[in-house]
Amino acid sequence: MNKLKEMMMEQKSKLVLLIILAILSGLAIIGQGYLFVIIVDRIFLKGYSFTEIMPIAVGLLAVLLTRTLFNFLSGRTGIKMASTVKGKLRKTLLNKFSNNPLQASLEGQSGQKVSIMMDTVDEIDSYFSSYIPQVIQSSIIPIMLLAVIFMEHWTTGVIILITAPFIPIFMMIIGFNTKDKSEEQLDKMAAFSGTFLDTLQGLTTLKLFGRSEQQKEKIKKSSLDFRDATMEVLKVAFSNSLALEFISMLSIGLVALEVAIRMIIFQDVTFFTGFLMLILAPEFYTKLKDLGSAFHTGRTSMGAAKKLEDELAEMGQTIEWGEEELPHQEAPVIELNHAGFSYGSDTFSLKDINLMIQPYEQVAIIGKTGSGKSTLLNMIAGLVALTEGELKINGKLRPQLSEKSWFDNLSYISQDPYLFSGTIADNIAIGSKERTSREEIINAAKKAGIATLIDSLEKGYDTPIGEAGRGLSGGEKQRIAIARAFLTRPSIILFDEPTTGLDLQTEQILQTSIKELGKHSTIITVAHRLHTIKNADKILLLDDGKLIAKGPHADLLKTSETYRNMVNVQQGGAAL
Repeated sequence: MNKLKEMMMEQKSKLVLLIILAILSGLAIIGQGYLFVIIVDRIFLKGYSFTEIMPIAVGLLAVLLTRTLFNFLSGRTGIKMASTVKGKLRKTLLNKFSNNPLQASLEGQSGQKVSIMMDTVDEIDSYFSSYIPQVIQSSIIPIMLLAVIFMEHWTTGVIILITAPFIPIFMMIIGFNTKDKSEEQLDKMAAFSGTFLDTLQGLTTLKLFGRSEQQKEKIKKSSLDFRDATMEVLKVAFSNSLALEFISMLSIGLVALEVAIRMIIFQDVTFFTGFLMLILAPEFYTKLKDLGSAFHTGRTSMGAAKKLEDELAEMGQTIEWGEEELPHQEAPVIELNHAGFSYGSDTFSLKDINLMIQPYEQVAIIGKTGSGKSTLLNMIAGLVALTEGELKINGKLRPQLSEKSWFDNLSYISQDPYLFSGTIADNIAIGSKERTSREEIINAAKKAGIATLIDSLEKGYDTPIGEAGRGLSGGEKQRIAIARAFLTRPSIILFDEPTTGLDLQTEQILQTSIKELGKHSTIITVAHRLHTIKNADKILLLDDGKLIAKGPHADLLKTSETYRNMVNVQQGGAAL
């Protein structure tokens, strides 16, 4: 709720416009009432001809048109406010998801995140497009109408003052229940979206393991839960509408009864005054009733806002970037001083890493599963923010560098690189920040050892591949990722266990490509097979989040018993 108010106050000019339009609408409603009563009074009671009241009829038509115009402009202003806010919220969420630590970004379901960015943010719309304009109108127009009613016939004003408070009181009672129900509905919708997308992505695996029926039941249950939550919200909405209609109808009936008694029995009220009361009183209650309906949608938006605030409150550490540029294609000195990273209290942490990597060095990071190899690589890449110590690039703190210049100099190749839906050429070219020719793409593919395979395909480099690289093997995806690096020509290349799960022939091709890349870049590799990194300039041995040994292969064999044991185990045929 605070977030909604904060975003609303950021658009003061539109709020001022809504207030002006509400005042003009109020004047139009009052003018419409007077003109309509004058026309009826003069034609039916005073015997005026149609020609005589024509100027007044034209005036009434003009007032009706201006009232419609003011309502249109008010709604349009609200829609513009909603559009601006939704854009800012989606940008904030996108920044949150992209700037979060890598581990936090991988947590949760993709479908849930999409649901939050699309559906939950869309629920905010009605707060600005409907609720705020209606609150402003219902705060101004009824007061203007009540002032006129008191001037013309004070007893009607007293009846309105007695009955009108029942509408906002009932709105508050219903509204709090609406907020809770809408929050529950959004949770169910996010759960359903996440489950459905997970199932689609893992459909083949579920089929192979005979779990498709169980997953179908899970989707069914999630769908039914969402349906039930939606029906609960609709039930509250219909109850709200019924109650507001009943209160409004009863209040207007009391006003009509009082006017009829005064006109017929006591005969102390003129037709003009009585008819004017019967015109203005429904307008008064209509505005309050519209506020009640808008209040319901507003409470739904508040539930969505609460969910968004909770989501944004969970934002992990973000990485601050400076403005200084790092020269492209000049391998820098990388220095870590007492650097560390923790995923949170009572969780894994990397501690007190002291390390210097010289330009064009070949560095390998090894250790048992869970020792912190990938975390150290992510720290160096700038994908996670240090929680202690410092990372320097060419003697300058890494936060002083601009994000663009750092990532222009960096290439990160994971063991399962992501490929996009498109052609092979498109997926290779994405590695370049500039326009690339087909010749450059072919040359990069040759260096990555995948050109022969591409040439054997019917459409060659224009062969379409599925989302996430469907249709390609792990080794083929790795080689396309390496081809991207040849196009980018980065000064630092990070490999996260690139040969895991590959056959020896594919592994040899990758090693040849990595060796070629290493001629012009610093190579930092998380290693799985020790025989692939024997020739590294520096081997970093991690254990339980600590750097316990570093140096070339020959030195570690002499100085580190842990390293000797690892080598012996792998030589015996076992894997790390």
